[in-house]
Amino acid sequence: MIKKAFLTNSSGILLSRIAGFVRDLCTAKFLGAGVYSDIFFAAFKMPNLFRRVFGEGAFTQSFLPNFIRSRRKGMFALITFILFVTFILLLSLLVVCFSGFFTKLLAYGFDDATIELAKPIVVINFWYLELVFIVTFLSSLLQYKNCFWVNAYNTVLLNICMIVALISSKDKDSMQMVYMLSYGVLCGGVAQIFLHFYPLYRLRFFKLLKVGMIELWQWFKMPHSSEKIQKKIAIVKSDLKSFAKQFFPAMLGSSTAQLASFIDTLLASFLASGSISYLYYANRIFQFPLAVFAIACSTALFPLVAKAIRNDQSTQALQAMKKSFWFLCIALSVCVLGGIMLKDEIISLLYEWGNFTQENTLVVANVFAAYMIGLLPFGLARIFSLWLYSHQMQGKAAKISAISLLCGVGFSLILMHPLGAMGLAIAASLSGFVLFILTIRIFGFKEFLGIIHQKKAWFAIIAILGIEYLILLLLKPYVKALVEGIHIFVRNI
Repeated sequence: MIKKAFLTNSSGILLSRIAGFVRDLCTAKFLGAGVYSDIFFAAFKMPNLFRRVFGEGAFTQSFLPNFIRSRRKGMFALITFILFVTFILLLSLLVVCFSGFFTKLLAYGFDDATIELAKPIVVINFWYLELVFIVTFLSSLLQYKNCFWVNAYNTVLLNICMIVALISSKDKDSMQMVYMLSYGVLCGGVAQIFLHFYPLYRLRFFKLLKVGMIELWQWFKMPHSSEKIQKKIAIVKSDLKSFAKQFFPAMLGSSTAQLASFIDTLLASFLASGSISYLYYANRIFQFPLAVFAIACSTALFPLVAKAIRNDQSTQALQAMKKSFWFLCIALSVCVLGGIMLKDEIISLLYEWGNFTQENTLVVANVFAAYMIGLLPFGLARIFSLWLYSHQMQGKAAKISAISLLCGVGFSLILMHPLGAMGLAIAASLSGFVLFILTIRIFGFKEFLGIIHQKKAWFAIIAILGIEYLILLLLKPYVKALVEGIHIFVRNI
């Protein structure tokens, strides 16, 4: 089951990332790396942050264990949905009313003229929060039934809508292009929601929610109704309290990388023009192996670990984590070595088109290499954090992430001026090591040593990386020549 779920998640994420790279290529070609791209990326940072917090972190990891335990699943899910939708709606209206404040919060280093240009873009993109929560909520329900393909593939629709928006606006000025790209984000969110409807219907979740709606309506009409209804409400209230206790710490505990990226955007606004874009382009490629391997693996693993721990089957959960650990360790190590050795060629091939210059390539390549240093600790930390969330240790996970985040901010303040955008990327990687070490400390060093005590696996990693290094060393000149040939061919078309 876990292999099938992983392949489903990884293939969907792979397709989504490919579409995302095409989107980024179009963005780099039409907007380049300057003030207009900085405006969009700063505006898109907040909804993108919440997408990762909700979709890959706090909500799913807190909602799913409580949904599994709940005896009134329909009512519990419905009330949770209503509470979150209402809160995000009010938050979005607040952003509309105080757009200048929130824009300054996102990019404090922007001058007043740039802030005025960015305000409406921030408002448009912020509405994606409501859409992305609905998507995450529906995907969490489907994961309970081991239906992973919708969650894996739905982001493709977002990228397609953004690509269409960019291509449609290619003959317009840069600011109009930013507007159309922002509306493309909203269209993508609506499309993502519609994708969930058929599997929800097939797996009878609409009937489950209908039952919850009827029970909630009966209580709403008659708050002091029958004892049976009162018992149901009492059960749901208990489930909601348990969920709330886990969710709020988990918002920080599962979102270290995303919050660090958000802070990096704020700090980068004080650096040279284009720094926000450098971080964005490099981080997008860094997120590719993290998503295809670490996020796909942890998404597939989480329901299994949560259900096993719920049924007092800790040995089965540890065994699944052990297999996932070694798979990720090998896969991510290969990606780190390959990414660093071919950093210039990767960035040039993906982004060096149109307004994206060779000088931009050199800067982004160094930022990308700095991010790749932290790929292994960030990826492996996701596996062990599942153990904490399944044991409802969100509070401890939050403390770990808070320490990691503070360390990352400290590293950023030290490194940002001498090294620029690359310094911010190095700081992010260092915070990943802090996160991993502290997570292992809570998980248990004894249990961790039991997982890594595999001589054959260590020999396999060393052999694979040695072979990869020699192959890439031999092929690097040919890869460079191939990339240059592709550029010449495209320019001559």
